[in-house]
Amino acid sequence: MLAVWFNAHYTLGLNATDSLPQRLFLIERGVQPHRGDYVAFRWQGGGPYPAGTTFVKIVAGVPGDVVTRVDGVYFVNGQPMGRAKSVSRQGLPLQPGPTGTVPAGFYYVRAPHPDSLDSRYALTGWVSKSQMIGRAHALF
Repeated sequence: MLAVWFNAHYTLGLNATDSLPQRLFLIERGVQPHRGDYVAFRWQGGGPYPAGTTFVKIVAGVPGDVVTRVDGVYFVNGQPMGRAKSVSRQGLPLQPGPTGTVPAGFYYVRAPHPDSLDSRYALTGWVSKSQMIGRAHALF
Protein backbone atom coordinates (compact mmCIF):
# COMPACT_ATOMS: atom_id res chain seq x y z
CA MET A 1 0.00 0.00 0.00
CA LEU A 2 2.83 2.42 0.86
CA ALA A 3 4.53 1.65 -2.46
CA VAL A 4 1.34 2.45 -4.38
CA TRP A 5 0.97 5.79 -2.55
CA PHE A 6 4.66 6.63 -3.09
CA ASN A 7 4.52 5.86 -6.82
CA ALA A 8 1.38 7.99 -7.20
CA HIS A 9 3.07 11.05 -5.66
CA TYR A 10 6.81 10.62 -6.16
CA THR A 11 9.36 9.18 -8.50
CA LEU A 12 13.14 9.14 -8.63
CA GLY A 13 15.27 10.82 -11.28
CA LEU A 14 18.86 9.92 -12.09
CA ASN A 15 21.15 12.53 -13.62
CA ALA A 16 23.51 10.62 -15.92
CA THR A 17 25.39 13.71 -17.21
CA ASP A 18 27.63 16.41 -15.74
CA SER A 19 24.97 19.10 -16.21
CA LEU A 20 24.27 19.20 -12.45
CA PRO A 21 26.58 18.17 -9.60
CA GLN A 22 23.85 16.00 -8.02
CA ARG A 23 23.04 12.52 -9.33
CA LEU A 24 19.80 11.41 -7.64
CA PHE A 25 16.57 13.43 -7.31
CA LEU A 26 13.27 12.84 -5.56
CA ILE A 27 10.55 14.20 -7.87
CA GLU A 28 7.20 15.38 -6.46
CA ARG A 29 4.77 14.52 -9.24
CA GLY A 30 2.46 17.34 -10.32
CA VAL A 31 4.02 20.04 -8.13
CA GLN A 32 4.70 23.15 -10.21
CA PRO A 33 8.13 24.63 -9.60
CA HIS A 34 9.11 28.21 -8.81
CA ARG A 35 12.17 30.18 -9.87
CA GLY A 36 15.28 28.56 -8.40
CA ASP A 37 13.68 25.12 -7.92
CA TYR A 38 14.89 21.97 -9.59
CA VAL A 39 12.31 20.71 -12.06
CA ALA A 40 11.89 17.37 -13.79
CA PHE A 41 10.38 17.36 -17.27
CA ARG A 42 9.93 15.08 -20.26
CA TRP A 43 12.24 15.75 -23.18
CA GLN A 44 10.32 16.44 -26.40
CA GLY A 45 12.84 14.51 -28.47
CA GLY A 46 15.61 15.43 -30.85
CA GLY A 47 19.34 15.60 -30.59
CA PRO A 48 21.09 12.88 -28.61
CA TYR A 49 18.09 11.89 -26.42
CA PRO A 50 14.85 10.06 -27.25
CA ALA A 51 11.47 11.65 -26.58
CA GLY A 52 10.26 11.00 -23.04
CA THR A 53 13.69 11.07 -21.39
CA THR A 54 13.48 12.69 -17.96
CA PHE A 55 15.56 15.86 -17.64
CA VAL A 56 16.27 17.72 -14.39
CA LYS A 57 17.23 21.40 -14.59
CA ILE A 58 16.85 24.60 -12.57
CA VAL A 59 13.94 26.97 -13.24
CA ALA A 60 15.62 30.26 -14.14
CA GLY A 61 12.76 32.03 -15.90
CA VAL A 62 9.02 32.01 -15.34
CA PRO A 63 6.18 33.49 -17.42
CA GLY A 64 6.69 37.23 -17.87
CA ASP A 65 10.47 37.15 -17.38
CA VAL A 66 12.60 38.59 -20.17
CA VAL A 67 15.31 36.47 -21.81
CA THR A 68 18.00 38.23 -23.84
CA ARG A 69 21.13 37.07 -25.66
CA VAL A 70 24.20 39.29 -26.06
CA ASP A 71 27.26 37.91 -27.89
CA GLY A 72 26.10 34.34 -27.18
CA VAL A 73 25.49 34.91 -23.46
CA TYR A 74 21.93 34.41 -22.21
CA PHE A 75 20.35 36.59 -19.52
CA VAL A 76 17.07 36.30 -17.63
CA ASN A 77 15.92 39.68 -16.31
CA GLY A 78 19.50 40.90 -16.71
CA GLN A 79 21.06 38.01 -14.76
CA PRO A 80 23.60 35.90 -16.73
CA MET A 81 22.61 32.29 -17.40
CA GLY A 82 25.59 31.12 -19.43
CA ARG A 83 27.11 31.23 -22.87
CA ALA A 84 25.59 29.19 -25.67
CA LYS A 85 27.97 27.15 -27.79
CA SER A 86 27.67 26.91 -31.55
CA VAL A 87 28.59 23.21 -31.68
CA SER A 88 28.08 20.28 -29.30
CA ARG A 89 30.86 18.18 -27.80
CA GLN A 90 30.17 15.76 -30.67
CA GLY A 91 30.78 18.55 -33.21
CA LEU A 92 27.12 18.90 -34.22
CA PRO A 93 25.73 22.41 -34.81
CA LEU A 94 23.59 23.90 -32.03
CA GLN A 95 20.87 26.45 -32.76
CA PRO A 96 20.36 29.23 -30.20
CA GLY A 97 17.30 29.08 -27.98
CA PRO A 98 14.47 31.59 -27.79
CA THR A 99 14.67 35.13 -26.48
CA GLY A 100 11.96 37.55 -25.47
CA THR A 101 9.29 37.31 -22.81
CA VAL A 102 8.75 33.82 -21.39
CA PRO A 103 5.17 33.02 -22.44
CA ALA A 104 2.39 31.92 -20.09
CA GLY A 105 2.60 28.19 -19.41
CA PHE A 106 6.34 27.96 -20.12
CA TYR A 107 9.68 28.10 -18.28
CA TYR A 108 13.31 28.89 -19.05
CA VAL A 109 15.50 26.15 -17.56
CA ARG A 110 19.23 25.99 -17.02
CA ALA A 111 22.08 24.10 -15.41
CA PRO A 112 25.47 25.47 -14.39
CA HIS A 113 27.56 23.18 -16.63
CA PRO A 114 28.69 24.82 -19.92
CA ASP A 115 27.63 21.71 -21.88
CA SER A 116 24.14 21.50 -20.37
CA LEU A 117 21.41 21.05 -23.00
CA ASP A 118 19.11 23.69 -21.54
CA SER A 119 17.00 26.63 -22.73
CA ARG A 120 20.06 28.29 -24.29
CA TYR A 121 19.46 25.91 -27.19
CA ALA A 122 16.53 25.53 -29.57
CA LEU A 123 16.44 21.77 -28.92
CA THR A 124 15.19 22.55 -25.41
CA GLY A 125 13.80 26.08 -25.78
CA TRP A 126 10.97 27.09 -23.49
CA VAL A 127 9.77 24.11 -21.45
CA SER A 128 5.98 23.86 -21.28
CA LYS A 129 3.87 22.99 -18.25
CA SER A 130 2.62 19.98 -20.21
CA GLN A 131 6.19 18.56 -20.20
CA MET A 132 6.56 18.97 -16.42
CA ILE A 133 6.70 15.92 -14.18
CA GLY A 134 7.13 17.99 -11.02
CA ARG A 135 9.48 19.73 -8.63
CA ALA A 136 12.71 17.83 -7.96
CA HIS A 137 14.78 17.67 -4.78
CA ALA A 138 18.46 16.73 -4.88
CA LEU A 139 19.23 13.72 -2.69
CA PHE A 140 22.93 13.32 -3.55
